[in-house]
Amino acid sequence: MATMQSAAPPTSARTPNAPVVKRKRTAAQRLRHDWPLLVLALPVIAQLALFFYWPSAWNIIAFMDYSPHRPFWENPFVGFAWFQRLFNDPYFVPALLNTLKFAAAHLMFLFPLSVVLALVMHSVVSTKVRSTFQSIVYLPYFFSWVLVVTVFVQVLGADGLVSNWLMGLGGDRLSFTSNPDTFLLLAWMQWAWKDAGWGMIIFLAALASINPSLYEAAAVDGANRWRRMWHITLPGIRPVIILLLILQIGGILSVGFEQYQLQRQAVGYQATEVLDTYVYYRSVIGTEGASFGTAAGLFKGAIGLVLILGANKIAHRLGEQGIYQKS
Repeated sequence: MATMQSAAPPTSARTPNAPVVKRKRTAAQRLRHDWPLLVLALPVIAQLALFFYWPSAWNIIAFMDYSPHRPFWENPFVGFAWFQRLFNDPYFVPALLNTLKFAAAHLMFLFPLSVVLALVMHSVVSTKVRSTFQSIVYLPYFFSWVLVVTVFVQVLGADGLVSNWLMGLGGDRLSFTSNPDTFLLLAWMQWAWKDAGWGMIIFLAALASINPSLYEAAAVDGANRWRRMWHITLPGIRPVIILLLILQIGGILSVGFEQYQLQRQAVGYQATEVLDTYVYYRSVIGTEGASFGTAAGLFKGAIGLVLILGANKIAHRLGEQGIYQKS
């Protein structure tokens, strides 16, 4: 009896339901544990430091009267004088409004198109049809804007395929590629043909991560195709949708350069002028100088940072992770 009592577990032993307290690792311990991952990340870190962080440090010239013909330390600080000059420029506001117009159209019409294409592709049963359709839609993403604009001019231009067909029927020539009033529609068609396939691939990858057993269980319970899409498919890709939406909102003032520059002469600068082309003509080949262009670029970056932080805050309130995890 005494032997059995001595073999009993001590009262200080941890109970099965007691929480496990994890000791926080020190920086040296994390370094010893994660050094292979850090070595793999070194090329990316070097690229970011060389092509992003180091050039970002030169944004300081937006607050200087900078000239490349004198030593850097001899350039005087002028505060926000270049920003004041930027906001007072009569060409700045039209370029900003055009940029916001194109960005809003891209966000409201092209982004949902990529989601719809992914859902259509996901519902196709035949592997051969799916791969063929995917290749056709995704291929234009690799085309340059020079080729994209040329194709649209050859098809919808005044001397294009459609114009010649209409003239053969007794109609008039098209002015679609040179009409400022229809340039927004033309730009959207070019975006849809070139970029919708890229977004479709991203959403298809998100759809592939959804467990097929969820669809089987829903079908057994009597859910039709639309209910399965609404209750399984869309919630499954919701984090990816929100993540890409936040990133697009953050870059809302960067709508591109080549697409608008290539069509500037045919359509007119009033319809095609965006912030990127504005900086090019006013600063790079204009007389305003590097400080003026840097101030415009810093303004774009500041607005993008505010928008991306605000959108990420909204994502956290909706229960999503966003671009970074909430601490």
